[in-house]
Amino acid sequence: MSLLDWFEQRRKLKLLTAPKYKHPDSDKSEGLWVRCDGCGSILYVKHLKNRHRICEQCDWHLEMSSTDRIEHLIDAGTWKPLNDHITSCDPLEFVDQQAYKDRLEEARSRTGLVDAVQTGVGNLYGIPVALGAMDFQFMGGSMGSVVGEKLTRLIEYATDHSLPVIIVCASGGARMQEGILSLMQMAKISAALQIHQVQNHLPYISILTFPTTGGVTASFAMLGDVIIAEPKALIAFAGRRVIEQTIKQQLPADFQTAEYLLSHGLLDLIIPRDILKEGLAEILELYQKAPYKKHFLQ
Repeated sequence: MSLLDWFEQRRKLKLLTAPKYKHPDSDKSEGLWVRCDGCGSILYVKHLKNRHRICEQCDWHLEMSSTDRIEHLIDAGTWKPLNDHITSCDPLEFVDQQAYKDRLEEARSRTGLVDAVQTGVGNLYGIPVALGAMDFQFMGGSMGSVVGEKLTRLIEYATDHSLPVIIVCASGGARMQEGILSLMQMAKISAALQIHQVQNHLPYISILTFPTTGGVTASFAMLGDVIIAEPKALIAFAGRRVIEQTIKQQLPADFQTAEYLLSHGLLDLIIPRDILKEGLAEILELYQKAPYKKHFLQ
């Protein structure tokens, strides 16, 4: 063994046996800072929340919880949640590296949510709306039977009460642990939207955030009367590598971004998060005052 090899072996042994640092219970710094996914800057969480989780260095829109979405879009004191009691019953008794029931319990404990979407009604600058906000922190925002049922009931409630529907999408797609039951939600939600939009002539606004992928993109995310995206949001069905391997071609660098989709006619607007509420209010006010609406509904 050479001298260099001996030193390298000693270095690796020291790394393996070195004690791991643990934050003391009195250390309050943990969770106060976060790294921007766009530019890598270290951001103070309190300041980030005041800017609606938009990086002050590069304007990257960081992941936002469903609770923060509701606080941002709905007037204070007007939010009324709907169907909070619905929970998954693990119909397939699915087990991979971990039992599905255990995954659900861990996600509920970590996020404080029942499942990957919150639904309810409230006012947006005084305009009554039905809002669904998906949460990527709960199992990647995956769409299982609970997400599908809650969104369907929200749309049906909005149809019965003549309310516009707004859904904030943030999802990795259908939830594999529920198999075909999760895929059924695509058709169920789409059918409810057909009645809401076409038969009752009520508006549905879809908001696509980072990421919106898989079965959510293939169904209700792209069915909005107005489809809005946040800047640089990832919007896709299949993954980039899957597509490149299938077509044997290299895709553009900005492929599957909100800007790319807008340039190809798949989106209506890209609105930064800090002015999203104002933009939604203008769209809804325009719908309320539409001069041909009454004639069209007859």
